[in-house]
Amino acid sequence: MKRCMIGVGLLPGMAHAGDAGNPVSPSSILMFLLFVAATLWITYWAARRTNSTRSFYTANGGITGFQNGLAIAGDYMSAASFLGITALVYTRGYDGLIYAIGFLVGWPVILFLMSERLRNLGRFTFADVAAYRFQQTPIRVFSAVAGIAIVLLYLIAQMVGAGALIQTLFGISFEVALLIVGVLIIAYVTFGGMLATTWVQIIKAVMLLSGASFMAAGVMWLSGFSFETLFQSAIDKHPKGADIMTVGGLVSDPVSAISLGIALMFGTAGLPHILMRFFTVPDAKEARKSVFYATGFIGYFYILTFIIGMGAVAFILGNPEYFNADGSMRGGDNMPAVHLAHALGGDLFLGFISAVAFATILAVVAGLTLAGAASISHDLYANVINRHATDQQEVRVSRYATIVLGMLAILLGIVFQHQNIAFMVGLAFTIAASATFPVLLLSMSWSGMTTRGAVWGGSLGLVVAVVMVVLGPAVWVQVMGFEQAVVPYSNPALFSVTTAFGSIWLFSVTDRSERAQAERSAYAAQFIRSQTGIGAEGASH
Repeated sequence: MKRCMIGVGLLPGMAHAGDAGNPVSPSSILMFLLFVAATLWITYWAARRTNSTRSFYTANGGITGFQNGLAIAGDYMSAASFLGITALVYTRGYDGLIYAIGFLVGWPVILFLMSERLRNLGRFTFADVAAYRFQQTPIRVFSAVAGIAIVLLYLIAQMVGAGALIQTLFGISFEVALLIVGVLIIAYVTFGGMLATTWVQIIKAVMLLSGASFMAAGVMWLSGFSFETLFQSAIDKHPKGADIMTVGGLVSDPVSAISLGIALMFGTAGLPHILMRFFTVPDAKEARKSVFYATGFIGYFYILTFIIGMGAVAFILGNPEYFNADGSMRGGDNMPAVHLAHALGGDLFLGFISAVAFATILAVVAGLTLAGAASISHDLYANVINRHATDQQEVRVSRYATIVLGMLAILLGIVFQHQNIAFMVGLAFTIAASATFPVLLLSMSWSGMTTRGAVWGGSLGLVVAVVMVVLGPAVWVQVMGFEQAVVPYSNPALFSVTTAFGSIWLFSVTDRSERAQAERSAYAAQFIRSQTGIGAEGASH
């Protein structure tokens, strides 16, 4: 099995142009068209209610905790979760759960440390929180650069995955698949803003949870509702035998294991498109509910992926209908869940799962595009370039930014079509954990932090993450073709996150300027507001 992506994308090894896939079925096309029609109607409905910056970025704060929890789950339960983790369980057995566990344990960090304070301090983006008591320009520029870097890396991974997956499922060319995704995303975000994006994510989450539940129930029914029978069937069929029920083979050395855990846990709490969702609810209580519901939905879903992965081993492995003559799986290494759907429910259920897979990509890319557009229009344009911009000007810039990001995503997807893009998603999580998360957390929890500490510490964390990933095995060896990596670890989060926190502390405690003293004194007002939502308006407001 090739190395897994860390994040919201597809595993490398997904089919590229020309690979064999499932024949197109009328039900697949019908489900696909029904989903597209439904989401376009939602966009039309949302566009009539999107007439201000607040409605564009946060849906006027009118999303309930339950709805937002579903939308967050929709953002987070990506193609990597549904196809990638299922494929990992299919190939590596119990060891494949390491990513599911890593993704899930990041949520308590957001729940207990960040959700309430984010809602009380922020308006539209996480940079509002980071810039609350600091100098606007350097903090906004740093936050926007880090946020856009994360968004672009995710977009590349998603678009490459979208082209491969849709081409495999529907028999269309890679470029046409990217164009379809790009046009739909530009329409969702440009016209419908956060309201349309939220409901696309909610629909996708309901579809994915329903489809996965049906698949898991089908697997258990075929196993007599006995986990012992299911596991024994998987052990009997898998080439590794009983070894699929052991752990430790996927990540063996302690440094890599710790780095992976840090990236998955803290990276989750630093993703711009996830953090942005906490500004769509009316108050901090609903923000906490959002995380509570999202954690429940996501935890339930990851249990299902394990059952589906084991079910694919038990009921797909060795079936010639789903394998090529050379023994490789039709459609690529990430298709066990799709083939299992066909085995359990025939063409009709395959069509539903195809629509779910397409919805998965659309929902995640929509959230990413909106987060990137908000960084450009709100953080850079309205708070750095033109601080007297009107609501109409800011929304207009955001829509232009959405079009540019959509076109750029299509172009980059084509450029990176045949590249191993695993390192991009790994780098995105590592940047979030090394740059966004430390600055955001310490800005809310440490009175001694200063602008200089935030900008220099966050920037050093970002640079160390990028340099170490480029010099590591994922890029230096697998992409550039050198024989040996300069840095032996594929995931440098242990080093880059430590660098970020240490640098923020060092540059803050050595800052003796008058501005730094004022920033330390302003922490008291920020703390009161972060706890209660009541207090003097911050600089970013």
